[in-house]
Amino acid sequence: MTTERNGLTRQGFLGGALAAVALGGGGAAAQEPRPAGALHRRPIPASGETLPVIGLGTWRGFDVGEAAAERAPLREVVATLLDRGGRVIDSSPMYGRAEAVAGDLVAGLDARDRTFLATKVWTSGREAGIAQMNRSFRLLRTGRLDLMQIHNLLDWRTHLPTLRAWKEEGRIRHLGISHYTESAYDAVEAVLRAERLDFLQINYALDDRAAEERLLPLAAERGVAVLVNRPFGGGGLLRRLAHRPLPDYAAELGCASWGEILLKFVIGHPAVTCAIPGTADPRHMAEN
Repeated sequence: MTTERNGLTRQGFLGGALAAVALGGGGAAAQEPRPAGALHRRPIPASGETLPVIGLGTWRGFDVGEAAAERAPLREVVATLLDRGGRVIDSSPMYGRAEAVAGDLVAGLDARDRTFLATKVWTSGREAGIAQMNRSFRLLRTGRLDLMQIHNLLDWRTHLPTLRAWKEEGRIRHLGISHYTESAYDAVEAVLRAERLDFLQINYALDDRAAEERLLPLAAERGVAVLVNRPFGGGGLLRRLAHRPLPDYAAELGCASWGEILLKFVIGHPAVTCAIPGTADPRHMAEN
């Protein structure tokens, strides 16, 4: 779990993040033909399926209770994402109640067929991993997950055979690993080189570019799709820029906010498949 608040306010997500998908993909990544105003999409190399370049992270923002007042803004976020053609919703058993909230909202919108649901396993031991992942299926209210990721490489040698078996059985569609700590990048690189994976989830932002050095090029070389978490520097970068005027080149890029500029930068890298900014309660955005 990250130690910074990952993302925009809910209002900012609705008003800014999705606007970036119409900016043009940037970089050299393949883009499929699309109607005017539709989201850009990029392929998952392992399957050829395409994903919109903007998705949704659920840490902190989706850790809420059952009260309608708490869930209504999140329902609006999910509905807006889906209405604009977005699909990826990423969660984790470490995110408090986020899996349950995401599962309830998707089910309430009758939108499972329109979502690409991703979550993680983060525990040691085969049986503990199976139990945790089965719980995620229940909370997300689905019998089949689009992506299961081994978070922080915790006991990855134990969990990977389970994920491979479940993929063969059709319980999951894709498998991968995730991390957010630069000190672990050597280990991440070693696993990427040694194992056949479908996805890597990693942090990458304008002020956090270490993944550019080896991990993003290696993912492209190995045919691994990349989900980018913390595209706003855990929210800190966006806060630092919030009161600064936009640069002169913003209009040339078609950007009306710093959020759009930062997302434009992230999805401009040809190895990036999808960025997953989060939502955060404005009360928490000022804490860091």
